Amino acid sequence: MSIGSYLSGISAPSEDHVKQAEQLAAEDNFRNLLKYFGEDPNREGLKETPKRYVKAMKELINPEPFNFTSFDAEGSDEMVVQTNIPLFSLCEHHTLPFFGTAHVAYIPDGKIVGLSKLARAVKYCSSAFQNQERITSQVAEMIQKELNPKGVAVVITARHMCMEMRGCKTSGAATTTSKMLGEFKNKDVQKEFYTHIYNNK
Repeated sequence: MSIGSYLSGISAPSEDHVKQAEQLAAEDNFRNLLKYFGEDPNREGLKETPKRYVKAMKELINPEPFNFTSFDAEGSDEMVVQTNIPLFSLCEHHTLPFFGTAHVAYIPDGKIVGLSKLARAVKYCSSAFQNQERITSQVAEMIQKELNPKGVAVVITARHMCMEMRGCKTSGAATTTSKMLGEFKNKDVQKEFYTHIYNNK
């Protein structure tokens, strides 16, 4: 069903009507994709799949806004490190999943952040069609913007289904990306950060 045909019978379509029409059109597009690949979209296992697919995509690529709550550091000026943050995203090139862990650190300069906000920053930046390099930079830049700390470090290691399930089919290969800002440009500071990561694996 096209958006126009759905709305044609409604004299004054509301925003909700438009959203419903767009969803129905998206479901139809996915149903046609199933047909293109030789599937029968009306068989039992696939009948509700277009609706489920659109619902899943809405959940996976729409990041939830959050308040970046911060507090007075009360003199704390040592490195704050959070390791092994789960990361899930979708490759923007093939729309296949990639997943792994993020390690995030910052050095306070008058403010500290609620610990859950570091994990939320990772989730927020990865909830889109993405690439790993961009997520790494975006997480670091978000923390830098919100806290203005002395330094920020982000390291992400992930497995990409676009190269494990297809293409070169390199099963188990892991990709690591990093972003260092401020004092984390210093090799000794980086060494301390990496020590925290490896000690918590």
